[in-house]
Amino acid sequence: MHHLRRLALLLVTAFACTSCSAAPAAQPIEWKTLPKDLTLLATPEALAIADNLLAYQYKSGGWPKNLAMEKPLTEADRTALAARDEQKPKSENAPTIDNGSTTSQIRFLAAVFTATGHERHREAVLRGLDYLFAAQYANGGWPQFFPLRKGYYSHITFNDDATLNVLEILRSVAAGEKPYAFVDQPRRIRAADALARGIDCVLRCQIVVDGKPTVWAAQHDETTFAPAPARKFEPACFTSQESAGLVRFLMAIDQPSPEVIAAIQGAVVWFERTKITGIRFARVNTPAGRDGVVTPDPAAGPLWARFYELGTERPIFIGRDEVIHYSLNEVERERRGGYAWYDDRPADVLKKYPAWAKKWTKAP
Repeated sequence: MHHLRRLALLLVTAFACTSCSAAPAAQPIEWKTLPKDLTLLATPEALAIADNLLAYQYKSGGWPKNLAMEKPLTEADRTALAARDEQKPKSENAPTIDNGSTTSQIRFLAAVFTATGHERHREAVLRGLDYLFAAQYANGGWPQFFPLRKGYYSHITFNDDATLNVLEILRSVAAGEKPYAFVDQPRRIRAADALARGIDCVLRCQIVVDGKPTVWAAQHDETTFAPAPARKFEPACFTSQESAGLVRFLMAIDQPSPEVIAAIQGAVVWFERTKITGIRFARVNTPAGRDGVVTPDPAAGPLWARFYELGTERPIFIGRDEVIHYSLNEVERERRGGYAWYDDRPADVLKKYPAWAKKWTKAP
């Protein structure tokens, strides 16, 4: 009997250990977009990421892009990061607002400081804000890289929501909203001024055709505000994705000016005119590599091409040979699958527009 009780105890213990080993892993910290569970920001994991971000921050306050900053750093890594020279304009690791850089770090560190109160994270946020202030052109725009780099990097950059990300942070800072309630009053005043000049620049960049505002290019010349090209497959053209984000931002402005109202109305008309129905777009894996595939589907919701040709408003697709095509199938597979050639972001604008128009103006 004693032997049986001992065997039962061993089985229960073994089962308990098995259950423990099968427990789900800790939820990863989504630092670039903030985790849905904000209590995670006070965990050791979040603090470790936050301290990593401090190591990657340049003296100017900006951060480089496309680096897995959540990965553990050795002392040798930290020493190498501290020795970087951000004044070398050809360095791909220079500070930038491209691909969510600098803005995502500021956002995460502000949220971590709000949750934990560590002074080093507050100081990093303030330095990051100072970087955004310093990087802004006198005309209100932001270049992709600062310190400036020659080439398209110095253009006013809307591509991949670079400027939009900055404007959203400045709006929250100026209003004293969480997680930026700790920002001092002088910086809040600077943020309000930078925000106002940034919005004015957005309005000045909007492409006007036959006297009517339409949408925006991915980049605009920093002097003339004209649409400007970037990489070989990114010509000067109308762009739907970035324009949708800018319009949503403008629609959030309380008591919009007549200029803001006209900008929104013009973009909505353009979105309605250029929407594409009856197709789906997907990037799929094939034996030859990733590909972008367009298939007919009468039940599909509206899509917009990423790029539209200036003058004709025809959807355009470009490979690395810089040749403009009017069909995605004519572009090489590597580029077909390596770029988001269609998107549906303007659909959200069109959905929200009637309520906005009812509040602020008559529909166009």
